Amino acid sequence: MSGPDIPVCLSAWQPWAWLIVQGFKPIENRSWRTWRRGRVLIHASKKVDRAAMAAVQADRHPVTGKPMAFGAPAVFETGGIVGEAAIVNCVSESDSDWFVGPYGFVLRSPRPLPFTPCRGALGIFKLPGGLIL
Repeated sequence: MSGPDIPVCLSAWQPWAWLIVQGFKPIENRSWRTWRRGRVLIHASKKVDRAAMAAVQADRHPVTGKPMAFGAPAVFETGGIVGEAAIVNCVSESDSDWFVGPYGFVLRSPRPLPFTPCRGALGIFKLPGGLIL
């Protein structure tokens, strides 16, 4: 693969990456805006948000604290591709319980993929050479 055929990735800490690909989290918060639209692979960073992880494993919304049945795994995979979604918009305001801003990438059609180990990067990055999904 080369050029525009190379998939792009968006990295998120766990459990946020899992929440995205399982369809719970329809918006990904960032400090920067994107004009990109379309399919992105969701990369689970090696970093873990421990407070969010505890909330999800206790079936509590990690932003609002409201009860929510996640059925979370005991162990979250890190350091690789865990799924995909489509970025359909980038907003600076939203009524979503998941939005904390200042920008939110609105995501649709999430789906988990078999875990593929992969080094991550900041921002939106190209799938490293040699990896095929």
